[in-house]
Amino acid sequence: MTAHLRRAGEAVNPKRVRRLMRLMGLEAIYPKKRLSISGEGRKRYPYLLKDLTIERPDQVWCADITYLRLRRGFLYLAAVMDWHSRYVLSWELSGSLEADFCLQALQEALRNSAPEIFNTDQGVQFTCEAFTGTLAAQGVRISMDGRGRCYDNIFVERLWRTVKYEEVFLRDYADPVEARQGLEAYFRFYNQERPHQALGYRTPAEVYFAGHSTGRREGSAAARTVAGTPVALRAPSVPATVGS
Repeated sequence: MTAHLRRAGEAVNPKRVRRLMRLMGLEAIYPKKRLSISGEGRKRYPYLLKDLTIERPDQVWCADITYLRLRRGFLYLAAVMDWHSRYVLSWELSGSLEADFCLQALQEALRNSAPEIFNTDQGVQFTCEAFTGTLAAQGVRISMDGRGRCYDNIFVERLWRTVKYEEVFLRDYADPVEARQGLEAYFRFYNQERPHQALGYRTPAEVYFAGHSTGRREGSAAARTVAGTPVALRAPSVPATVGS
């Protein structure tokens, strides 16, 4: 802005421009780092995962939002994940932070199964009546992270890091169409082909479907037939105890 004003013949310096922009409420348009802004008057739910041993699929699901930079603009990505297996049950993209795309991801995940507990942060997308009401109608217990406690939902935070470093940053999507196509291929790879050390070098699909007596519909037949010992996980209470 300072350079633009100087080219227009105005004698200004950066400090004055910043001060005037603050007074006028002007700022650049970009995705904010704080995506989990809680809504006033919304019901808060307690965090139910502290010291809970998570030892089977569909015991706990979690959801979160992150943003993806494109060559022209940005998108928001929401995902629903099974905590035990790291299996990504559903995901959705949006150009805004309205709650609709989070609700769509939830409804897609609930088409095939339902968890005992559903954990999110306290963002307005997850505290709105449409979202919590959908869970309550399914008899799901609702859990929410404590304020400022990113480790309460650590596994979905790790998912975001994996998606960005293995896919988004490498592909440098040009537009939403390219982003959707790339993420669709990546999440298929993540669920069905990418082994996890913490899962005994099995894939999320192998662990998720091995824990079901009746398999859900899945593109890979092998995902429904691979058996294995379930991996018991304990929800972290402090960063030092978090496992890989």
